[in-house]
Amino acid sequence: MGETIHKVVIIGSGPAGYTAAIYAARANLNPVMYTGIEPGGQLMNTTDVENYPGYPDGILGPQMMDDFKKQAQRFGTVVHFGVVSKVEFSKNGSPHKLIIDEEQEVLTHAVIISTGASAKWLGLESEKRLNGHGVSACAVCDGFFFKGEDVAIVGGGDTAAEEALYLSKLCKTVHLLVRRDEMRASKIMQDRVMKASTIIKHWNTEAEEILGDGTVSGVRVLNNVTGEKQVLDIQGFFVAIGHRPNTEIFKGQLEMDAQGYLKAGPGSMRTKIPGVFLSGDVQDKVYRQAVTAAGTGCMAALDAERWLAEKGIE
Repeated sequence: MGETIHKVVIIGSGPAGYTAAIYAARANLNPVMYTGIEPGGQLMNTTDVENYPGYPDGILGPQMMDDFKKQAQRFGTVVHFGVVSKVEFSKNGSPHKLIIDEEQEVLTHAVIISTGASAKWLGLESEKRLNGHGVSACAVCDGFFFKGEDVAIVGGGDTAAEEALYLSKLCKTVHLLVRRDEMRASKIMQDRVMKASTIIKHWNTEAEEILGDGTVSGVRVLNNVTGEKQVLDIQGFFVAIGHRPNTEIFKGQLEMDAQGYLKAGPGSMRTKIPGVFLSGDVQDKVYRQAVTAAGTGCMAALDAERWLAEKGIE
């Protein structure tokens, strides 16, 4: 007997990976998943999820991911708690070789990449301690919980500008903390921020410590020009300094943009490597929502199913 070659292996979990697994399993592709270093993805660090369809009363992020996992397993997905540490894609077609935890070799005809992206953080101890308890890296996800309250957001690029404007429509006051004396955001976004009366701009300002016992109650900031410190009374603290796609192991093998996000072909989740497909935040730097990630997981699984059928692999 030869070495086992799987039909589909899914790298990474989260909404994209689990949705891909559900669709692949229902198509009798017997998918195998390796969850990665953070099983469940970014939602494992989220408390209440209230914007995903089908949960009218909201749901905790970890509970939602456990539901996704159970549904994938119900249809036969084999879930392994392991990390794909290296990939060797065959440019001429399958099988592709994956190295698990730097030692185990796995062969597969098709690969669905769902490794996601990780938010960049400031690196404060208090930021980590209060993450999910007033600290967030997604205003669109969590801004609703701070309706009518005072919040702060860190960043100077387009993402920070967009999220500050979003928060300004919900919150009483938005303190925008910009490290330099100007923003890096596009001119049109800067103009919108300047015109928003509820956004208070703090130039040359850095967050030193997020305050609060259990939940956020304030932030101590430093003016990096004058050395002056002050405490802002806030209930929410948002970090908007960008995301980093988890694509290190694919460098040199898959097409990426300047920021490291993987590129899919037009109108599909296919890459230029036959049998390799993308889903979720690893290829999406615009929307980054659980529901959009799930949608691309479905698309990747359908693309993989069709590709396998074209190759006569059953």
